[in-house]
Amino acid sequence: MPPKTNTRDARLALFKRVKRTFVPIRKTFVQAERGKECRHAPLKDFIVKRNRRGLDAYLMTLASYADDGQPTRLHSAAWARLIGIPDSNKSPGTAVTRTFEWLEARRLLTVDRARGSQYISVTLLREDGSGEPYTRPKGASEAERFLKLPHAFWDQGFDQKVDLPGLAMLLAVAREKPWKDFPAEKAPDWYGWSADTTERGLKQILDLGLVARDETFRSAPLSPLGYTRVHKYDLVDWMRPAPGQNPGAAA
Repeated sequence: MPPKTNTRDARLALFKRVKRTFVPIRKTFVQAERGKECRHAPLKDFIVKRNRRGLDAYLMTLASYADDGQPTRLHSAAWARLIGIPDSNKSPGTAVTRTFEWLEARRLLTVDRARGSQYISVTLLREDGSGEPYTRPKGASEAERFLKLPHAFWDQGFDQKVDLPGLAMLLAVAREKPWKDFPAEKAPDWYGWSADTTERGLKQILDLGLVARDETFRSAPLSPLGYTRVHKYDLVDWMRPAPGQNPGAAA
């Protein structure tokens, strides 16, 4: 009998093909550059619209990027498998099309599909939603700085354990330098999602062992205790690929 393949198989095969150890993502996908009137970035829409499928699809498209800049062309069934559309879905091709149309409307990619063809070509655009062509980020300026989401996150099955708030905060922590605090009340201004999303997301990725937490104290003379407790977070070592690795580095 032919072997059965699933989403995990498809993602691992993709990672093997691109010969990288992580997915590079410009930091402007998570939060706009300093100095902008509004710091909200494209990630906000995925969270407030509760579109986990769209976020998975976008991350897999970023993961598929080849250094030659060519679009990723796959059969709709392969896209469905990569995105995580279940086999029980009666119209996986339609689900794939709608997912990519949602991403295209936010100027994160473009889609090309010849009439009558089951193959879909997806071309990335810049992660900030500007609609500008995608180029491999090199970190030379603030607008070019990128975070690294290691393939091990998927290899070890954490993508199946983390929910949307957890994934949002994992990307937020990955965007920052080590040991950053994330006050929940600042989240609506900083990212565009709720304080509750921030708190639930941080708790989940801490419980899953994806981040570590450090507790410090700040002087607050007018508070009941005279101080406030501050929690700072950092990715665990294996979640933060070594400095110097670039998006095209071979595994």
